[in-house]
Amino acid sequence: MAGQHRGARGGRGCPPRLPDGVTRMVRRIAGIDVGGTFTDLVMQDADGTIRIAKVPTTSANQAGGVLDAIAAAGTTPAALDLIVHGTTATTNAVLERKLAKVGLITTAGFRDVLELGRRTRPRAYGMTGTFEPLIPREWRREVPERMDARGQVLTPLDEAAVVREVHALLAAGCEALVVHFLHAYANPVHELRAGEIARAIWPNGYVTLGHALLSEFREYERGTTASVNAAVQPVLDRYIRHLQDRLADAGHARDLLVMNGNGGTVPARAVAAEAAKTVMSGPASGVMAAAATLTQSGVRNAITCDMGGTSTDVALIAGGVPEVSAELSLAYGLPIHLPMVDVRTVGAGGGSIAWIDRGGMLHVGPESAGSMPGPICYGRGGTRTTVTDANLLLGRLDPDALLATGRRVPVEEVRAVFARDVGGPLGMTPEQAAEAVIRLANVLMAGAIRMVSLSRGHDPRDFALFAFGGAGPLHAVALAREIGIPEVLVPFRPGLTNALGCLVADLRQDVVNTLNRGLDDIEEAEIAAVLAAQSARGRAGVEAGGAEVEHIETRHVADMQFRGQTHLIRVPLASATPTRAEVQAAFEEAYFARFQLRLPEIRAVLVNLTTSVVGRRRSFDLRALAAGAEGEARLGTRRLYAGGAWHEATVWRREALQEATRIAGPAVLQQADATIILEPGSEAVVDALGNLRVRV
Repeated sequence: MAGQHRGARGGRGCPPRLPDGVTRMVRRIAGIDVGGTFTDLVMQDADGTIRIAKVPTTSANQAGGVLDAIAAAGTTPAALDLIVHGTTATTNAVLERKLAKVGLITTAGFRDVLELGRRTRPRAYGMTGTFEPLIPREWRREVPERMDARGQVLTPLDEAAVVREVHALLAAGCEALVVHFLHAYANPVHELRAGEIARAIWPNGYVTLGHALLSEFREYERGTTASVNAAVQPVLDRYIRHLQDRLADAGHARDLLVMNGNGGTVPARAVAAEAAKTVMSGPASGVMAAAATLTQSGVRNAITCDMGGTSTDVALIAGGVPEVSAELSLAYGLPIHLPMVDVRTVGAGGGSIAWIDRGGMLHVGPESAGSMPGPICYGRGGTRTTVTDANLLLGRLDPDALLATGRRVPVEEVRAVFARDVGGPLGMTPEQAAEAVIRLANVLMAGAIRMVSLSRGHDPRDFALFAFGGAGPLHAVALAREIGIPEVLVPFRPGLTNALGCLVADLRQDVVNTLNRGLDDIEEAEIAAVLAAQSARGRAGVEAGGAEVEHIETRHVADMQFRGQTHLIRVPLASATPTRAEVQAAFEEAYFARFQLRLPEIRAVLVNLTTSVVGRRRSFDLRALAAGAEGEARLGTRRLYAGGAWHEATVWRREALQEATRIAGPAVLQQADATIILEPGSEAVVDALGNLRVRV
């Protein structure tokens, strides 16, 4: 699927660094997001016109899909001034455990920290389950050294032991190395020296120092973050190098930008050094596109719902700013404590399989049919009922308009499988069973929405639901009704939102340091000095980004807790030189907003200081996405099953709807990249940006 208007010819060569206040105007920019099934592209020409493309992802090597998307948009790499790329390479590598062989050098007596963890277990309410550490015990080696928690040397570093263990890990076939000492956050001198020794021996650049990536006091989380970084570093580096070579062979001489999980971008030449930061970059790009869309639409508070083929990602945007967390857990035993957009994921997607357990209970997911063989209706050999099949059976999808199908599957064939595998065991008709599957998928997604809203002290009724992804608009209205959200906003290109996020993303650097002391024991000058140093480091990273930046913004937050507590509260700081009283007051207000509780008698602890430096790129006018839509808007009618009954629903061509058009449910709105369902009792209107605003 591709669409275009017109374009411009791009330039070549690496752009020089510009002085403050000078803006570099890029003429033709492409945002490219690689998903599990499709690779999406949204490109902006110099005159503001848009080209789009959606092509199958080349799973064996994602670079092929990137080049295919550029070609499908009717352009070439040589004609592009800037490419911003979101990739699932690192996320998939961790989830599938297709990782580099990593060795670890750590403080004597602490080789098992990464395996002991936090006394949790794979199944919270059971004694079964397995855990495979990222680095096997035989590749975790110890050397004599020890700092105390205040950075005082207790045991000097045994440099000869470092040399010996580095050679031993190389002999074992390790490709990447982690140096992770117990209290390196307080004083990194031992870790720096060990890294210097290791780099002189190690045959490549894949050496990660724990404190350099994350200067946090918790050795378990710091160690797993560094281990993930080392494990995906060679994977990402090889992919990015291969992609850059392919682009260069096609005439693109510029350094591309790569999306990070914090919603910002970094130059490709620097991305592999901190490869763990690209984990969750795909979901983050969608949230950034949502934030840009909401800002231009005049909506400040929203919950995003990105439903794809395998899972659904949910995030919260308050006051126009996406929530950021430094406590992501990608899988059991793999916490990654880097600032990332706070996205919660549930295993409910279009390909999620519906199944009956031995007790006769219906389940949806987490197992997915994926893209191969996919749902039954894809006609590629799938035999198990999925959420997509349920939507097709209930008239929500057009069987003649499905993408990436092998053959056309009659609806009656899908109905027969539902009757046999779901409806029969439950004593339901196939339609009732399909509706039960959709309702259960909605319940799972509603749980994720409550996790990012109610559990954080936010009332969902104060937010809109921003629905995107290939399947999100199918479920959005029913999902909003389930939770009590009053309005649904569906962007003009919901299936291309992640690629749009790459196009609108700013450059961003996050810098974290640990203090971990009572607030009363910290001098205000020390707080100001840490924030100033972090600002300088972050600004240097942004200025080296090689893309147009109109201005730079700096934000500071503190991770705090009451003495004796475990979990942290993220507290925004109003300035780079806050007083202790201001920090205390901000923490108390953040704590009260979260828990509706005040604890004035307990001391506050300042654990971490984080500085986010954002280089704002040229704004993107989203009205350009909806420009040029023509043709007949009303396509006819179709039977739609909702609320236990069949309805006659009006079918509309979404792209042809004009501003201020009102549509009452039941209705089906079809477009090339998604389908939107308006259930009975709901009404939608098209706004100036082409968004569909649904009152539930």
